[in-house]
Amino acid sequence: MFYSKKLKKFKEIKHCFFSRRGGFSKGMYKSLNCGRGSNDKKKTIQRNLNYVCKKMRINSGHLILMHQTHSNKVQEINKNNFRRTVYSDSIITRMNQIALGVVTADCVPILVFDKKNKIIGCIHAGWKGALTGIIKNTILKMKKFKLRNELYASVGPCIGKKNYEVDNDFFKRFMLKSKKNRRYFSKKNKKKKFFNLRKFVSDKLLEMKVKIDHVNRDTFEETNLFFSYRRSTFLKQKDYGRCISVIRLI
Repeated sequence: MFYSKKLKKFKEIKHCFFSRRGGFSKGMYKSLNCGRGSNDKKKTIQRNLNYVCKKMRINSGHLILMHQTHSNKVQEINKNNFRRTVYSDSIITRMNQIALGVVTADCVPILVFDKKNKIIGCIHAGWKGALTGIIKNTILKMKKFKLRNELYASVGPCIGKKNYEVDNDFFKRFMLKSKKNRRYFSKKNKKKKFFNLRKFVSDKLLEMKVKIDHVNRDTFEETNLFFSYRRSTFLKQKDYGRCISVIRLI
């Protein structure tokens, strides 16, 4: 389990970037696989999620997860919808009897807290969502409640630049959005580049005047600590697990 030094200082919230350790799954999913979209046994996934609930000190069933699609859609969770399936890649809430969770396997989990207005959020930031505005949309939705905010965020474990190899078509997508995006890439050879996803999402948060820190771990490289879609693909595994990151108001 990993924690943000910045978020840990706030008594109003509890948070955790969970590793893949401490759960009940077997084989390629060993052990804390929280990905409902994986082909792991459903009962085992639920057992893992119950473990997370216990660690976060909430009732089972009060952990809100998203059906993630790499979109830029943000949804507020309230008393009218917290039991429904959530189709988005970011969720925010002012409720204190629930926890918000995001599952990842190389993409960036981001946990956000507005100290002044007691609002929390979590973001699933893959390259596609980050490029199309998931971070900006989340912060704007959090800011709509009040004129003044005091926003903090932690950028969690994700794939590191040296392991995020992309092709020229990928690079061109970012260049079409802004020539300034060139700074997030370095050349490997004529056909391949390396992409710094962590730096890209961090800058998006900073542009929105959010104070940030990092749990700077590489999900691809640290095999024993994290699940990784890219690593599983490289190893020709048929599927992969997902780690979970969670935040709640106390």
